[in-house]
Amino acid sequence: MMIKRLLLTLFIAPMLLCANAAHAAVTITFYSHELGSQFPHAFATLKGKVDSTGEVVDTNVGFTATSTGPSILFGWVEGRVSVVKPKYIASSAPHFSYELTDAEYRAVMAVADKWRNKPQKNYNLNKANCVHFIGEIATAAGLKINPGSKFFKKPTSFLKEVTALSRGRLASGRILYKG
Repeated sequence: MMIKRLLLTLFIAPMLLCANAAHAAVTITFYSHELGSQFPHAFATLKGKVDSTGEVVDTNVGFTATSTGPSILFGWVEGRVSVVKPKYIASSAPHFSYELTDAEYRAVMAVADKWRNKPQKNYNLNKANCVHFIGEIATAAGLKINPGSKFFKKPTSFLKEVTALSRGRLASGRILYKG
């Protein structure tokens, strides 16, 4: 009986240790926000835990002009990487969620840092808007974009295009939501 108990302990203890080592990953969700009281917008949320460091992540990133006057239509204006409020996220359309590898997470955050540190004036409706930013974020996350897309002023259409171009990658089993 003692040997049986010892064997069970030796067999079960490692299984319990492995069960506690739950998989942790950062999930990115791509959103668009259509016309309303604000102009259209694309952004992404990041939530989870980085496998290699245990860092807890709960943030979002988008890129926007710092003010929305008529000058936005005529050239370069000041822009910033922004964090939107939960209410704004709730009123936006999620397109898909995707588990990032640690390397993809680092690449996504490097893109956000690059845009955050660009010299001002760094926002241009035709060349460097929220859709251009989210396209670079998607590329860093391992997804495909169309660099010649006609949707760089249409966040929802752009993210639908990313979904279509990235079907193979998204079908890898790491997609959690697709709209």
